[in-house]
Amino acid sequence: MENIKRQLVLNKGSEKFIFRYEDGCEDELLDALIIQAKDKRTSFDWFDAAVLSFKLTQLLICQADELLGGQKDTQLNLN
Repeated sequence: MENIKRQLVLNKGSEKFIFRYEDGCEDELLDALIIQAKDKRTSFDWFDAAVLSFKLTQLLICQADELLGGQKDTQLNLN
């Protein structure tokens, strides 16, 4: 089975931060958020990393609910 490609997007002023990942690679996404937050060359900060990690957690909870028989929407937008 092919892994599903997903993405989290954060619009911050005139900037857009797009993080793409595959199902099962959420830990790598969290690592990427930390690396980006530490990088002083961008305006992406620890608050932004916290917001996206919270949204990722919400998405994972929705996916778990669906697997357990719930019918929740897994589409998340950050605009």
